[in-house]
Amino acid sequence: MRVVFMGTPDFSVPTLTEIVSSGHEVVAVYTRAPKPAGRGQAERKSPVHETAEAFGIPVFTPRSLKGEVEQLQFSSLGAEVAVVVAYGLILPQPVLDAPEFGCLNLHGSLLPRWRGAAPIQRAVMAGDKQTGIVVMQMDEGLDTGAMGPTEIIPIGPDMTAGELHDQMMRVGADLMGRALAALERGSLQFTPQPEAGTTYAAKIDKAEARIDFTQSAEAVHNQIRGLSPFPGAWFELELGGKPVRIKALRSTLASGSGAPGTVLDDFTIACGIGAVRLTQVQREGKGAMDAATFLRGAGALPATVA
Repeated sequence: MRVVFMGTPDFSVPTLTEIVSSGHEVVAVYTRAPKPAGRGQAERKSPVHETAEAFGIPVFTPRSLKGEVEQLQFSSLGAEVAVVVAYGLILPQPVLDAPEFGCLNLHGSLLPRWRGAAPIQRAVMAGDKQTGIVVMQMDEGLDTGAMGPTEIIPIGPDMTAGELHDQMMRVGADLMGRALAALERGSLQFTPQPEAGTTYAAKIDKAEARIDFTQSAEAVHNQIRGLSPFPGAWFELELGGKPVRIKALRSTLASGSGAPGTVLDDFTIACGIGAVRLTQVQREGKGAMDAATFLRGAGALPATVA
């Protein structure tokens, strides 16, 4: 099939690779424009941009698709279908209508639960026991299109958003490959989303990252794993007479109790109800390390954290 691929981050790369390796003709790749990065602020191409160039595929990086020129360019590609995976730009109706079979989006949730920008993180933060990935027929709404092939993915009790992300991008690539094969056979089917059960996965706000230990241990644990590895849930610990920001990257529910924020044994911290044991942390300006390594370097901990 003649495919236009639209995506930007690492999450999108396995799907692009799957489409190319399956023999489809990827006539163009759309991705976000290069951005300044690193100490030198040199412009860095997106992971999808670099992958497309490695395959010798033409790359387009418009700032918007709302203009007539950009829409005519997209239409002129003559794609039978567009595949959209974490692209980052809104697709206006003329773009959605241009391919013969429309635009297929790979969405990381069991729709209609967790429509929006951060479905993976929100599912973990909410303590969901399962999520999934779905091929969706895009329309102008926010993740409101009809649903095609779907894979259910269990969420383990200590699984982080990063681990779920990596599993989803592998499962999603295979799912989209099967969806395109079904589309070629004329057997790809879609079902309208149910009205009940809709939730919105808002973009993660930096203010959500600070840990409030007056919450239950379960809520704190879900916050930690839902924001790991990025942006990372954090708290302050007084070391050497000054407060130091510590990111909690992994944790598990633990026994013990005390006033919220009280440091118990083995880097276990009391919460409003119950306690969490931190198993991987990151001191400000340092790399991630297991809790035992951190404790050896930090020495005696204060009685409480903030």
